Amino acid sequence: MNVWLRTLLTIWRAKRQLRRNGPRPLMAVGRVKLRTLPTDIDLLGHMNNGRYASLFDLGRFDLLVRNGIWDTFQEKGWYGVVASSTITFRKSLNLWQRFTIETRLHGHDDKSVYMVHRAVVRGEVYAEMLVRSRFLRRTGGIVPLDELFAVLGRRDDLPELEPWMTEWAAATALPSTRAEAPSVWE
Repeated sequence: MNVWLRTLLTIWRAKRQLRRNGPRPLMAVGRVKLRTLPTDIDLLGHMNNGRYASLFDLGRFDLLVRNGIWDTFQEKGWYGVVASSTITFRKSLNLWQRFTIETRLHGHDDKSVYMVHRAVVRGEVYAEMLVRSRFLRRTGGIVPLDELFAVLGRRDDLPELEPWMTEWAAATALPSTRAEAPSVWE
């Protein structure tokens, strides 16, 4: 099953849950249950490392739809992009294995929102990904976080980032899209 179909099903299910139960709290943990499919597997017989990021997108979609942010983004013409991410693997997911993607907002700095995704099997973390996201306007430009929180009608009550996350963001940043970024190997 292609990730496109999984994405559409995830959004549809999340919208159904939003209609039934109302919006989830901003800091709620989102959970999407999946199974490792043949299209997820690499030549070594376990989930391909690149597939984790694609499947963790499902967790982001689910969380944004279920807490009501998705509809606001659609109305405003906003969308989120991944600015940087890092993933750590503990155990492999094998063919047909059931697992849950857990997603939670973690905090923010002056420009970005941080989320944590986990691949979990029976309560045990198999992989974890930290994602730094920015929000853009379809008409161009960045959505400032104070505007984002104001439009959402929610307080900026996300917790402070741990110092290592701020250091990670600075250490992994590339030059601005307005600056030159030549590919030079030394």
